[in-house]
Amino acid sequence: MEIKSTLINRSGQVLNVIYRDIESELDLEGKKIKGVHAYCFYKDKLVVVYAENKGYWTPPGGGVEKGEDARSAVIREVKEETNMRVISHRFIGCQDIYEAQGMVSQTRSVCIVEPYGPFVSDPDGDITEMRLIDPKEYKKEYFDWGVVGDHLMARALEIKAQMDLDKNTQN
Repeated sequence: MEIKSTLINRSGQVLNVIYRDIESELDLEGKKIKGVHAYCFYKDKLVVVYAENKGYWTPPGGGVEKGEDARSAVIREVKEETNMRVISHRFIGCQDIYEAQGMVSQTRSVCIVEPYGPFVSDPDGDITEMRLIDPKEYKKEYFDWGVVGDHLMARALEIKAQMDLDKNTQN
């Protein structure tokens, strides 16, 4: 599925966005991925993090570092921002954001995670709080990414159910 939308960045600019569902990193067509976000689930709860310096809740994610691929960036960002280990990961979408300086491509993923221990703090100091919430409650208090976000959450819940089924079948 492809969704054309807009978003308003922190500077107040309206940016065009094209989101596409993907099934794996093979669907990224050699794009240079600059950012990642992961809809992480611990048991039946969705993991959200609070970026105090930005003033909002979001799924864990961030930038792809030099020499890092998108999958490694997801695993690193989830660990840094939540102190959780990625048990299972699947890419579900790619979003191209058209900014003045050019296009920025980001991935969206679903992860099954488990804690290493309690969340203390993000090494970068960006994330100051982490919560486990009912996925149905994300839009009320946490984040609203419009039509793309609604599609992503529905898809994330569907993929999570498939991942749970696959895990139970393997056991």
